Amino acid sequence: MDLIGKIPREFGNLSFLVSLDLGSNNFQGNLPQEMARFHRLKFLRLSVNNFYGKVPSWFGFLHQLQVLILGNYSFAEGQIPKAIGTLVNLRVLNLGGNKLIGFIRTSLSNASGLETLEISFNSLQGNIPEGIGNLHNMNCLSIHFNQLTGSIPFTIFNISRIEVLSFTGNSLSGSLPNGICNGLPMLKGLYLSRNKLHGHISTSLSNCSQLQVLFLSEDCTTGEIPKQISNLIDFLTSLSNCRNLTYLDISLKLLNDMLPASTGNLSTSLRTFFAISCKIQGRIPDEVGNLSSLLDLRLSGNNLVGSIPTTIGNLRKLQHFDVTNNNITRFIGDHICKLQHLGDIYLGRNQLSGSLPNCLWNITTLREILLDSNKLSSNIPPNLGNLHDLVVLDLLSNNMVGSLPSEIGNLKAVTKMDVSMNQFSNRIPREIGGLQNLAHLSLRHNKLQGAIPDSMSNMIGLEFLDLSNNNISGTIPMSLEKLQYLKYFNVSVNKFHGEIPSGGPFKNLSSQFFIHNEALCGSSRFSVPPCHTSSKHRSNRKKFLLLFLLLTIAVVFFRMTFVLLRIRYRRGKSAPELAVSLSTVARERISYYELLQATDDLSESNLIGSRSFGSVYKGILKSGMSLQLKCSICNWMRHSRVLIRNVKFCVAFAIVISLDKYLYSHNYFLDIRQRLSIMLEVACALEYLHHRFTPPVIHYHLKPRNVLLDEDMVAHLSNFGISKLLGEDESDLYTKTLATFGILCQNMGLDGRKPNEFEGDASLKQWKELDVVASIMKIALDCCAESPARRTNMKDVVGMLQKIMIQFLVC
Repeated sequence: MDLIGKIPREFGNLSFLVSLDLGSNNFQGNLPQEMARFHRLKFLRLSVNNFYGKVPSWFGFLHQLQVLILGNYSFAEGQIPKAIGTLVNLRVLNLGGNKLIGFIRTSLSNASGLETLEISFNSLQGNIPEGIGNLHNMNCLSIHFNQLTGSIPFTIFNISRIEVLSFTGNSLSGSLPNGICNGLPMLKGLYLSRNKLHGHISTSLSNCSQLQVLFLSEDCTTGEIPKQISNLIDFLTSLSNCRNLTYLDISLKLLNDMLPASTGNLSTSLRTFFAISCKIQGRIPDEVGNLSSLLDLRLSGNNLVGSIPTTIGNLRKLQHFDVTNNNITRFIGDHICKLQHLGDIYLGRNQLSGSLPNCLWNITTLREILLDSNKLSSNIPPNLGNLHDLVVLDLLSNNMVGSLPSEIGNLKAVTKMDVSMNQFSNRIPREIGGLQNLAHLSLRHNKLQGAIPDSMSNMIGLEFLDLSNNNISGTIPMSLEKLQYLKYFNVSVNKFHGEIPSGGPFKNLSSQFFIHNEALCGSSRFSVPPCHTSSKHRSNRKKFLLLFLLLTIAVVFFRMTFVLLRIRYRRGKSAPELAVSLSTVARERISYYELLQATDDLSESNLIGSRSFGSVYKGILKSGMSLQLKCSICNWMRHSRVLIRNVKFCVAFAIVISLDKYLYSHNYFLDIRQRLSIMLEVACALEYLHHRFTPPVIHYHLKPRNVLLDEDMVAHLSNFGISKLLGEDESDLYTKTLATFGILCQNMGLDGRKPNEFEGDASLKQWKELDVVASIMKIALDCCAESPARRTNMKDVVGMLQKIMIQFLVC
């Protein structure tokens, strides 16, 4: 709902109430004192409102109260009332996400039945009271992101029912108990990062058999690291009994130790292992290959030596491998090619040498290859063209040789390519002009020759182009003036001659980008002499332009005639029927290159219809399967949740199904976490379109059918057929959140359950999910406000959803 105003005093006459939910509205003012008459009340939720003043002390009169939820901007100031500690029946207390100040009340230790205490995201100061350790029914203690100091009371580590302990983002200091896990047999999540803790945390972890998340990174400790932590052998060995461990981050920066062989004894369920900037020494142990479920391995910023172990090839599920900025030597072996799900490989800033394995270019899942600042000396083989989904290629500062292969033109998705400071020679292949999505291209400090291909004027997404310090000759093509996004263009120290273009992006370029060439001329602002063109040359040029214009008109006329005849011929034929299973088509991965082949490069002969930014083409895949493609011409978007700049986007990723199928079909189901994740991904896409792209873009057609889910349940925003580009004078008016996002949130937030009445046996999980749903509905209704001025902008929407996601995951 979207109720506004103040709660009337007469409301207190409803003394028979057992459950009251006024959350996710726009109530203001103070709560009426008459509400203290609710002596039978067991459930009270007032979260996500705009009440003034302090949290009322009369809550202490509600002796039957079991659940009190006041989180998410409910109150703007004040302290935790002392009277809340008198609520002996209280099971859930949520005061998170307000602006509470002062201290954590010692009286809270009197609420002996308390199971969940959520007071995170406030401005609380002082120490954690010792009495908190007396709450023996506690299973979730979340006090992250406050300003707490002092030490963590050791009594908290004796609450045997605790499942989640979160102290992240405070200034807690002191030591940790020797037996941190001896009294916490059910501990699943331990969050200690961004504090100043030290102490014993290693051997006692072996008793945490239920531990799933251990977060110690980002300056969890300061000063001298205790022996028990800095000894990685003991520390990682102690985790071998944590068979449910899925996430481990030990980025402590001051370990100065070696990765032990016992690393391979960690949980086979481990998916993420971070040990970044720890000053780890020695080799990567062979036993790492035992972690068969690992998806993300990051060991960057250490002092690792030796070669990459061959057992890395056993991590068949690995998607991200990062050992950047170490001292790893020797060559990259063929075993790396066994990682057929690898998306990102970061091996830069090491001492790797020799040739790259040819099979590396056959890992078609690769998205980013960073091999910069090594001593690699091979050439780039033609099978580089197999990587149709490659986004980043960085070979900066190696000893690579040979020519750039013509197959480089197959990398249609690439946005950044840096092969500078190598020994590449011969010409720049003309096929490079087909990379219309490329934004950053650096070929500097090589031995390239020949002229700049005219085809490079087709690279309409180019923002950065560096060709300096080569042997490139000829003239600078005037056609490069078409590159409207180009901001950096450097051709210094080459053999160019002729006129420097002065239009388009060249209007803003400095003269230093053209120095040390043979005979450049043009505008005086480039510090070159003026060009002298004879009248005969000008006359020949006019004749050539006239001839070219006539030929162009003739070709266009012929092609239009051919298309019209072909369309007329096809209309006379009946289309063959081909029964294709929708689920099979949806799950098949079809690359952008295959789509181009199937539609004859999106030729007009395959055009079925078009409107605004959108067109529909027909085509036939190599398998014989007929298909129709809805494409959008987008020369302005690059966000990963939206579209790709300067390409015709035809849904080339592996779409499983649209969101509306999950929401309105009995055959599919989305839990609350998945719904929240999808909303956050869509919100991020809209935030990019509204606030981080120039000019802003308004989608105008946001609905579940236009949100596509891939096989990893990642949401993608589609169908820009009626989108609008805004001018500067329109951006403030239209980039207020349109009501369509609010409607989408309403469709996703509700799950058929309404907190109309309190049920004594309701689980804490249900209460938490209801709180999340209410918070989502608050955002949805704010986005649907009738007045655009009252709608929440997408920057704030993203922040709110991220906050809801953190609170949901922690408790």
